[in-house]
Amino acid sequence: MTSKKFYYKTFLATAGLLASVPAFSAIELPSYVTDNMVVQQNSELTVRGHAVPGSTVKAAPGWSTKVYTAKASADGVFTLRLATPAAGGPYSVTFSDPDGDVTLENILSGEVWLCSGQSNMEMPVIGWGKVMGYETETATAQYPDIRLLQVHKNTSYKPMPDVEVNGGGWQICSPASVADFSAVAYFYARELARELKVPVGVIDTTWGGTPAEAWTCADSLKNVPGFGTEIAEMEKAGFDAEKIQKGFAGRQQQWNRQFDGVVASFDKSVMHDGDGWGTVQMPSKWEAGPLPGFDGVVWLQKTIDVPAELAGKPLSLIFSSIDDDDVTYFNGEEVGRTVGVAVNRDYKVPGKLVKAGENVITVRVLDTGGDGGIAGGISEARIGDKVFPLAGTWSYKSDITLDKVAPRPADPRGPKYPTVLYNAMLEPLHYMPVNGVIWYQGCENVGRAEQYNPLFKAMIRNWRQLWNNDMPFYFVQLAGFQAPVPVQPDSKWAELREAQAAACELPNTCMATAIDLGNPTDIHPKNKQEVARRLSLLALGRDYGKHVVYRAPEVSDVAVRDNEIIITFDAPVTSTSSAMTGFIIAGKDGRYTTATPRRIDERTIAISAPSVRKPVYVRYNWADYPCGNLYGTTGLPVAPFRK
Repeated sequence: MTSKKFYYKTFLATAGLLASVPAFSAIELPSYVTDNMVVQQNSELTVRGHAVPGSTVKAAPGWSTKVYTAKASADGVFTLRLATPAAGGPYSVTFSDPDGDVTLENILSGEVWLCSGQSNMEMPVIGWGKVMGYETETATAQYPDIRLLQVHKNTSYKPMPDVEVNGGGWQICSPASVADFSAVAYFYARELARELKVPVGVIDTTWGGTPAEAWTCADSLKNVPGFGTEIAEMEKAGFDAEKIQKGFAGRQQQWNRQFDGVVASFDKSVMHDGDGWGTVQMPSKWEAGPLPGFDGVVWLQKTIDVPAELAGKPLSLIFSSIDDDDVTYFNGEEVGRTVGVAVNRDYKVPGKLVKAGENVITVRVLDTGGDGGIAGGISEARIGDKVFPLAGTWSYKSDITLDKVAPRPADPRGPKYPTVLYNAMLEPLHYMPVNGVIWYQGCENVGRAEQYNPLFKAMIRNWRQLWNNDMPFYFVQLAGFQAPVPVQPDSKWAELREAQAAACELPNTCMATAIDLGNPTDIHPKNKQEVARRLSLLALGRDYGKHVVYRAPEVSDVAVRDNEIIITFDAPVTSTSSAMTGFIIAGKDGRYTTATPRRIDERTIAISAPSVRKPVYVRYNWADYPCGNLYGTTGLPVAPFRK
């Protein structure tokens, strides 16, 4: 019999008899122990399931003559530990107790990798992702020795006993199964399978837009600055959902009150332009227009002309959505405020505020992350049957940014709250041995680089402790994103990349740089094949003994000589054009300017700028979307740095 779970049922002829007989238990296996799975070769697979209470449970794997046994506890829990063979298969495994059995088929032994992170790891081959060449990639995805397991998105304040999985469990790699599967995970598996000639299994446990703290356990977060409040609140609430959410509501109200002090420095009853004001089309996302990456308060203004016969009559201001929160004024008087993007606004303006001729609508929008602005749907004013469309050109003026105020408390109802993804989508998997982890995340923590440095290291240590294994942990450094700026020493994206790189201080940890694979207008670059290839080089060279170059040249020495900074690399570097780009330089005043590199030899570059007579500082590829063009001789890009 082939099944993920076998439920032994007794069918009786009458409802009366059915009611008089208690239901039988039967073997239930973890959701990730299914047909088609790959087990990590030469390891120990722990299977923790349920069976008839007090019964003896047996497991007979097809790769061995040994029969493993365990006694189920009074509540029916059993734990079996099966030694796994060298790469090969397919095999079957039969689990049995006195009330029935479960046989899993088509199991392979090989290499298993856990693949996690936010949207750039989640990004599917087709689905919403549509990676580079997705039509061909999908059509040719016939690899019976590659197996895919996708964990269902879920949250929990406490560690779960099992994960939920999509598609009923492990899937054989095919055009259908890769369509909505992590592209990086699939391409990574394909690279390993081609080089190692063994079965490869990859586990996709991802959630877009999530921060590292959501993937880290409570005990590990206690030692990371900035998470004390949330962890203390969860512990105080006994990890009870209702109590945790009630505590959040109070903190949210307190946080919102700080913006009550953000008052307009202008007359809200008058339409403004020039002198710090610009124009923007609404409905829209201002990040795609004049305010890329802006999180904070923006003032928006627009006028409507009211005919004399409608003056003095009540008016409705309708917005289908504003991202995220707003306070709205009509001719300088507040007429409504709303918290939350997915909330329809219908503000009632009393007739005494409605005058003949020009009327000024002013909206103070607070964007707390991601997109901001008056979102899609209806945007209009109404007086009776008369409609005044509000779509079109608005004046705007940016105000306070979020980095100038206290961090917003994380909403425990979503996937960004500390620990909730660790508990639901990671912790239950630790019974299954994996060879290592690949990780692609960081966008959601941009702006918090100082915190991300200890946080990311704490998360890696946490996962290794969970698996009780100093397993390889390979991660992707963020690609370039947002509008190119030639000199950007205050780049938050660059700071986060530096915090990511600091994790390489941990043993058995290494970074794949994707700085050159980005897109200034798309946070989800399409070339996931190259991302996966660079990750695979790390594993092939460090774990599997392949003779591959898996890292780019790194700085080995920095010296100041006259009016130049001399940078020496530990391997030859080359540039994609005759002119080397991406360097900025500053004196002791810290005022950076574009630098002119001069090659001394294949490993040494001299950096200078006419306006900097005594250089002190140098940075390379230090911007949101930098333009550096240095590579190693094997084509791997030199990672951003500052010295």
